[in-house]
Amino acid sequence: TDPLLSLPSPFEEERLLLVAHGGISTKYKDRAASYAPIAEAIAAVIARKTGNYLIFFPSYDYMRQVHERFTALCPGVAAPMQDSHMEEEERAAFLARFDAENADTLAGFCVLGGLFSEGINLKGDRLIGTVIVGVGLPQVNPRQEILRRYYDEAGGTGFDYAYRFPGMNKVLQAAGRVIRTADDKGIILLLDDRFMTQEYQMQYPREWDKVYPVDINNTGKCIEDFWRL
Repeated sequence: TDPLLSLPSPFEEERLLLVAHGGISTKYKDRAASYAPIAEAIAAVIARKTGNYLIFFPSYDYMRQVHERFTALCPGVAAPMQDSHMEEEERAAFLARFDAENADTLAGFCVLGGLFSEGINLKGDRLIGTVIVGVGLPQVNPRQEILRRYYDEAGGTGFDYAYRFPGMNKVLQAAGRVIRTADDKGIILLLDDRFMTQEYQMQYPREWDKVYPVDINNTGKCIEDFWRL
C-alpha cells in the first residue's frame, strides 16, 4: 500500500487566483534591470482592490531596491518593511498593522524564508494577496555545494536537491499565507520567468493546476476580473 495520500484542496478554486508574470528575470545578473518592472507589477496588483498585501523577496538588498522604486511610484501607499533584526515587539507591531478594517491599502515588504513567510495566520481581510519575487534559491555556499555534488553523484539531481527544492519550499510557504480559512479569498502573483518553465511547474502542488500567465500589459486586468467575481 502506498503510504502517501494526496487529497484535493478543501477550498473553492474561485477563491484563489494564481498569476505568474513570465516577463521578468530575477536572476542575480538581471536584478538591477528588474527593480522598476517589479515595482510596477506590485502597483498593478494593489491598484485593483484596497486591502492588505505581503510582498516577498529573496534578499534584504533586493527588497530595499524595489521598495525605493515602489514608494516613489505609489507615495500614498503604506509600505512597512521587514528589518533584519526585528525584536518580538517589532514583529508584533508589524503584524498588527494588517487589520481587516484598514481603510487604505497596506503593502508589507518581507523576505522569503523569514519571520513573515511562515507561521503567521492573517485570516480573512487581514491579508488578501501576496507577491512572490523570485524562486527562492538558497545562496551558493559550501553546504549547498556539498549537497549538490552528493546528489549529482547519486543520480544527477544535485541542483534540484541543493537549490530548486529548498527554494520552492520557501515559495510555497509564503504563498500559503493567503488562504487560511474556507471563507478567505485572495491572489498570489509569482514574479520570475522561471515559474513558467517545466522544471518549476513540476514542483507546483496539486491545487496549483490553474496558473494564469500574464505580462506587464494585462496583469491588472486579470486581477481586476477576479475581484469582480
